[in-house]
Order: sequence, then C-alpha cells, then structure tokens
Amino acid sequence: MIIKKHLLLYISALLTTGYVNAQTAAPDPNMGIIPAPVSVQKQVGTFVLSQETAIQADSTDNKAVQFLSSYLQNKFALKNRVQHYKGGTATNAIILTTAGTENLPAEGYRLTIAPQQITIAGKGAGLFYGVQSLIQMLPLERAATAKLPCARIEDYPRFGYRGLHLDVCRHFFSVEFLKRYLDLMASYKLNRFHWHLTDDQGWRIEIKKYPRLTSVGSMRAQSLIGNYHDRMPQQFDGMPVSGYYTQDQIRDVIAYAQSKYITIIPEIEMPGHAMAALAAYPELSCDPKLDYKVAETWGVFNNIFCPTEKTFSFLQDVLTEVIDLFPSKYIHIGGDEAPKVVWKSSPDAQALIKKLKLKDEHELQSYFIQRIEKFVNSKGRSIIGWDEILEGGLAPNATVMSWRGEAGGIAAAKQNHTVIMTPSSSGYYFDHSPARSDLEPLGIGGFAPLSKVYAYNPVSSQIPAAQQKFVMGVQANLWTEYITTENKVEYLVLPRLMALSEVAWTPLANKNYTDFNEARIPKHLAWFDANKFNYRVPTALGAKDTAYTAQQLTVNLKVPVNGAKIYYSIDGYDPNETNEVYTRPFTLNIPSDQYRELKTIVITPSGKRSLITRTLVTNNTPLPAVTFTGKQPGVKYELVAGLFTSTGQLDGARVLDTGVTKTFNTAAFKKANRTFGVTYEGYFNVDADGKYIFSTQSDDGSVIYVDDTMVVDNDGKHSLYEQPGEVLLQKGMHKFTLKYFEAGAFSTLRVYLTMPGKPKGEFSATSLVY
Repeated sequence: MIIKKHLLLYISALLTTGYVNAQTAAPDPNMGIIPAPVSVQKQVGTFVLSQETAIQADSTDNKAVQFLSSYLQNKFALKNRVQHYKGGTATNAIILTTAGTENLPAEGYRLTIAPQQITIAGKGAGLFYGVQSLIQMLPLERAATAKLPCARIEDYPRFGYRGLHLDVCRHFFSVEFLKRYLDLMASYKLNRFHWHLTDDQGWRIEIKKYPRLTSVGSMRAQSLIGNYHDRMPQQFDGMPVSGYYTQDQIRDVIAYAQSKYITIIPEIEMPGHAMAALAAYPELSCDPKLDYKVAETWGVFNNIFCPTEKTFSFLQDVLTEVIDLFPSKYIHIGGDEAPKVVWKSSPDAQALIKKLKLKDEHELQSYFIQRIEKFVNSKGRSIIGWDEILEGGLAPNATVMSWRGEAGGIAAAKQNHTVIMTPSSSGYYFDHSPARSDLEPLGIGGFAPLSKVYAYNPVSSQIPAAQQKFVMGVQANLWTEYITTENKVEYLVLPRLMALSEVAWTPLANKNYTDFNEARIPKHLAWFDANKFNYRVPTALGAKDTAYTAQQLTVNLKVPVNGAKIYYSIDGYDPNETNEVYTRPFTLNIPSDQYRELKTIVITPSGKRSLITRTLVTNNTPLPAVTFTGKQPGVKYELVAGLFTSTGQLDGARVLDTGVTKTFNTAAFKKANRTFGVTYEGYFNVDADGKYIFSTQSDDGSVIYVDDTMVVDNDGKHSLYEQPGEVLLQKGMHKFTLKYFEAGAFSTLRVYLTMPGKPKGEFSATSLVY
C-alpha cells in the first residue's frame, strides 16, 4: 500500500507540468471538414468574419443563402447584410454564386477563402453543401469575429445516393425530432431519408381511404421488456404505444427535407410485416376469421398479406395516396422477411400459383412484387425492395437494397439492376452495438463500432467493373425495437453518421481513419456537446480494453472530444472526477511477476461520459511446461444446465453431459438446450519458448485459462465479440481450459491462436490431447 501511494504521488508530480498530448489536436489536412473533400489546398492568410461582413448572392432568396444567414445570426449573433451579387471582387464579403461551375459534377461546390472575401460556387445542392463545409470551419466559441484560414476547396460526392433510415413503427418519434434528424443529415451531406412507415408493430401514415389503418393499426397495447431473445416466458411493460403522421404533417416534413436538399423515400411494407394492417383489415389476410392484433413483440410473423384481388386493390389505393404525397422517384415496398407458411395452406394462394403456372410460393412472391412494381411504374415511379425480392425472380425495374450482407447487391448489380448497399454485417445497422453489447444500452445485438462503419467500401470487388456503375450508393439503417427515446436515437447515430457520410461522399484515396478519428471528430463532438446532442462519447484515443505481457506500461492518450478530460486510475477502482487527470504520456515499470492495470474514462464539459477502458499488463515469467502423457486427440467437456451471466457460475451447476469432443462448435449443445454452459479441458504442446496470443470470438461469454492462469477474459452476457489475451510459455505441454456459456438466441464460439513467427489462425480442438 505504501509503494502504491508513493507511485501515485510520483505520477501526480510528473503530470503537473501541463496539458500536452491530452489536449493537443492532430494535424488536419482536411481543415475539420466531414466528409473529407476531394481537394484541399491550404493558402496563406486568414479571412475575418464579423458583423460588417456582407453576404452577396446571385439570388438572395436561395435556400443556401438563407440558411447561412440564419445560421450566423442564431449561432454567432451576426446580422450580416444579404445583398445581390453583381459580379467581380468584393471586400469583406461572402459570395454565393453559380458562376464558374459549368464543369463541376452534380452536387459539387468550390469554396475559396481569401483574405478579403469568401466565394462559394455551386448549383442547387452543391451551393448548400459548400455552405455546410464553411460552417464546419467556423470556431466553436461565439465571439464578435471568427478567423478562417485561407484555402481553396473543390468537392463533389462519390455516390449520388447517400442515405439514412429511421424506423418509426416500433417506436414513434415527433415531427420536431424528425426535423432535427434531417438537420444532422444535411450537415454531413446525406441526401436520402428512408422513412419506414409501416410494420407489424404500427402503421404510422394516414391513409384517407382506410381510416382504420391509423385508428386501429397505429396503436399497440404494450411492448416486450428486454431483448426478445433473452426471456422465456416473455414479459411485457403494459404501456400502450401509439402515434401516426397526418398527411399535413407529412407534407410539412417533406417540405422541410426539400429545404435541406434531402429526398424522402417512404416505405410501405409488403407482403410481410403486415400485422398492423391485418389488425385493421383482417379481410386482407389468408384467414380473416383469426383475431389479428398489432404485434407487441419483435421478430418475424407468419401472417402476411394474402395475394388476392382485394389485397392488390387495397395496396394500390394506399400507394396512390403515398405517391400523391411523396415526390420521390422511388417508393420502397419492403419485400423482406415474408414467410410463406400461410400461402402454402391458403386456397387462394394455391389457386393463383396453379393459374399462373408458378413453381412455388417464392415465385408467387415475385409475382406479387412485380405486379406492385407495374402499378408503381404506371404512376411514373420506381420501386426499391430489400434483397429478398431477388427470390423467385427480380422485378424488371426494381432497385435492390442489400441488407443481408453484400450478396444480394452483388447479384442484382450483375443483373444490371441498380443497388443500394446497406449490409448489416458491415456496420450499417446502427441499432447494432457500437461497443461490446453488455457495456452499451439494450439492443438487438451485433457489433458495429465506428471503425467498422468507416472501413466499408460499397463497391465490392466481386462486382465486375462494367457493373459497378449500378451501385447507386450506401445507406445506414436504424431499427427501433429497443429505441424508445429520441436521446437513444442520437446516441446510436452519433458519431457513426459521420463515418457513413465520409464513406458515401469522399473518394477512396482521400479516406484516412486516423485523420478522421483523431483530427476531425473531436471538434465535431465538441460542437454536439455544446449544443445538447446526446452523442456517444468515445473512449480515450489510445486506450484499449486489452491484456498483454510486458515489463512496462506506456500511456499515450488523446482526448476524443475537444475540451474533455481523461481521468485514470491504476489502483483497480473505476476512475471518475476524483482521480488524476491525464495530461501527458508516462511509463510505468512493472516488477517481475507483478501487473499494472490502467483504467480510463473521458468526461466532457457537459458531463457526458465514455465507457471505462481497462488495460491489464503483466510481467510474469514464462509458464513452465507441465507433465502430461495423454495422446488421445480432442478435449474433455462438461455440459451444464442454467441461465448464466458469467462463466464463474458454471462451477457447481447441474451437469447435463460429459464426454470427449474434437470441436469447439456448440451447435449440437444448442440444438437440445436453449441456454447452457460448457467447460472444455485438454493439453497442447508448445514447440518453442515465446509469446502466445489467444482470442475467443463468442456470443455470449467465454474465458481461456492456460495452466490455470486466465489469459482471455471475454466474459459476460454479450453479442458476438472477439477478445484477445497473451501468455508467455516455455516449450512443452500446457493445460488448456475454455469456458463458455450461451444465454440467448445465438450460439457462436471460435478460438484463435497466434504463435511466435506465425500468422493468426483458428485453434482447433484437434490440436489438443486428453
């Protein structure tokens, strides 16, 4: 205890020399702009924006001009004069013009900042996006003047379709919040809002001809408590959910979006996800005698629209009103997750299959979609559908939205169909967790960190060069089964929305995650912090949840939000405002057979907090080989019953089975047990002394012990997540213990090993003996 006290005093004295790395911003070749522009040329000098600066424009009532004027007044209290631009040069002026933009690509702009004037050149959306870039360059602090560094920026988007989705069916959000959502999109040059308006859990759009869609279909009695994979039997909150948008409200939202150069694409689900509609009009089902109600839980339901003339007449009436409301070229008709169970037993469906000489129910769904497409085409519009519309044959003019990975998009592009990439597996479902799920707010699962979103390229190398032009763009989706509040929407969208924008806009050659994450994101998050957005605070840059072996722990961190502070501890307790503030890099020496544990937390000026990171560094001597002479390949296992939240609970649990296996695949256990735990034990041989890096990728918790020493700690109830750990081993045999538990719907367990001088590979149970 005395040693620890002296160590803390020494570090405290060492760090009082001032803020260095914790607060120093990284170099920024993109001048703070997100998404990164096509071309940035920094110039000498600055432009000073003040009350006397005039705004001159070709058209003073242009949307971009009005937006800039309002922004400067609202955020900086600058009442700049708006004047008609007569050409030529000006002094102390911001000029917005279309002059000289003949060769700019669509939505492009040219921003020139000189000491005496700023010129934004562009047409339509391009001029608006130039204004957005200028605004991002302004300082965060409100003052009488603002200095802007001189530069010449030329910019235009990589993709014409840059989308963000919001599901308002599972939970309803106000018109005011939708406008705030659209503001975020516009700030980062996203231009398509996918508005998911109908589903099993609620019908949210007024249809004049069918009033029961909203009087009945917009209301459900209650909602499921917790993740629907977790509890058996399920529990419900008893709290009614309701709400829908009147046609006047929809027109208002559309007009607001248009003022931001955003097109709204409405989605009306069919033939599946129809429980809310069937509750209102059961005659649209294959069995009208059933008692349908708006769904109170999540998932996929067997009851879908029946392919009768009554249904097609209803859907055409609905789509007619939708098309009259929305000016979008595209109407999204869903098409996903439509089980054919009721069609198999429906006389109407089977008669139609026979009449049309269709092969099966999949071809019947294709007929359903194609018939709807012909109607939508007759109104001068086109359809978008989820990638399931490929099954049974793709409608002739349909655009495919690829969500089940990239395969659907690749297949559609190869058929010369336009494609929008939105793969859930690549981080583009923003309802998936931004970190390990047990550390984040309740969600459906999945793992979609900021780095994963940023790394995605919508144009797959599997699409032939000639067909790559059919990739219209990229979209991220936010499904709201587990999102009941507007604050949670913002938490899950920010800052991942900014990674989406850079993927959608910026040329591949200009993307740089370090610059994005360390130089630009911190300023933008500081703006959100000051303007009361509920963004997710990243952990300290350079801090990791990891464990490794070394003789020293070197700490070199940066703040992820400008103005925030990093607090840390090395005493095993979670840090908070009472702990030391990190101000500069330092190194801790670790005596032999001891460890040091660094924990960090980021706290912003508004009081928002990051997750706590934990770095455990051990300076243990290599574990000696043990005596073991068994030679039978495989491992012993013990399967236990129970609903667990940690691997420590497996000891003493009721044993279901014991035996020997040559695989860590848990599918056989899962088949007979919804929840379970399993312990594997065996021995493996090490050919040489050195560092061995194990990792587990599991859903749920898993841990690895080598010679009864914990090496990998991936414990806890969470969705699929990989966690590594290191151990020093001497040549010879070593005991291996793997513990895993499954507490929900999915059972995934994989083990990896990196040996000295060799690449990482899967560690198989056949590598062990017992």
